[in-house]
Parts: sequence; C-alpha cells; structure tokens
Amino acid sequence: MQKKYIAIIALSLMSMGGCQMPAGEGGGGAGAFTSFLPLVLIFVLFYFLILRPQQKQGRKRADMLKSLKRGDNVITSGGIYGKIVSVADDVMTIEIAKGVNIRVSRSGVAGLQASEGSEQKEDKSGK
Repeated sequence: MQKKYIAIIALSLMSMGGCQMPAGEGGGGAGAFTSFLPLVLIFVLFYFLILRPQQKQGRKRADMLKSLKRGDNVITSGGIYGKIVSVADDVMTIEIAKGVNIRVSRSGVAGLQASEGSEQKEDKSGK
C-alpha cells in the first residue's frame, strides 16, 4: 500500500517539475530551483518512509543483541529454539535439548523467544 502512495506522490512531483517559465522571460534561477524541488521532495519522502524506520529497526536489534544474557530463551536465524548457557564476547553456547549444546555467533540470534506467561496473556486477551 505504501508503494501505491509513493508512486502517486512521485508522479505528482514529476508533473510539478514540468511547469516552467517560458524561455523569453527572466528568472532562470527560479526555473533551476523548481526543477530540483521534486527530487529533493522525493528524497525527503524516501528518508521518512524507508531509511528512518530501517535505522530504527537496526538500533533495536543491536540493543537486543547487546542485552543477551545467560538464561534467555532465544531463536537463532536458522530457526533453532534454545536457552543461553554461556555468553562470551561474540560467541554464545545455547542448550537446544537436555545435554545438547551448540555454539552460535551473537549475530546468529534472530530474537528472544516470548515467555510462556506472555503467550498465555495474549491467548486470553485474544478471545
């Protein structure tokens, strides 16, 4: 749906750039400004719709990776569920079954697994 709005805004901005003063009249500097204005507006639009949310999501993931500690239930990017047994600088050991441990890079963690208590609350509120 955002792509539809972006396309509509981009087309309207491009059509604004077509309105230029006739060549015989003065004001050539104003014509150059109006021809760059749609490009500037498109860049600002892309910044607020694409770049800024992506940076915000990246910061949130980096904070999550920094806050990982022993005992957290995590999901790896490969889809493995486990519990963190130990954390070194960039490598952590995850217990995926009783007595089965794997070593995973910190960046290989996709996210924290939701606790069982919050899942039960969501089920009750969803009914």
